Amino acid sequence: MKPYVQTNKSRKPSHEAVQRPRTCFVPIKTDEQLVLQALRRVREPWVMRRTAVVNQMRSLLLERRLTLPKGRCHVDALLPPCPGRCGMEVVLLCRVLLAQLKLELDQLTSRFNQMDPLPFVA
Repeated sequence: MKPYVQTNKSRKPSHEAVQRPRTCFVPIKTDEQLVLQALRRVREPWVMRRTAVVNQMRSLLLERRLTLPKGRCHVDALLPPCPGRCGMEVVLLCRVLLAQLKLELDQLTSRFNQMDPLPFVA
């Protein structure tokens, strides 16, 4: 990392760059800011995966002519903890796939529940 680079074409010494009036200095991040940044970097792929799992479940059900509105709450309301026991007319293979996706969704939800009470979350 080169803290004083303004353009990639200059090879002037860094002491000269410090004296320039246009040089912008970035403050060093605090520990709280670094923790929050790490939390957001880890959490973002989980959010994207959770959305993908919900959409995948909705598409599987749509293929079986069962329409669900958008949103994770509708999937949670329709599918009990074990989708194989619900009263839907779904073939066995589809039930197994839905059960696996529901398991993954529950695991992602438990990850979010573990991270939510962290003290540095804003």
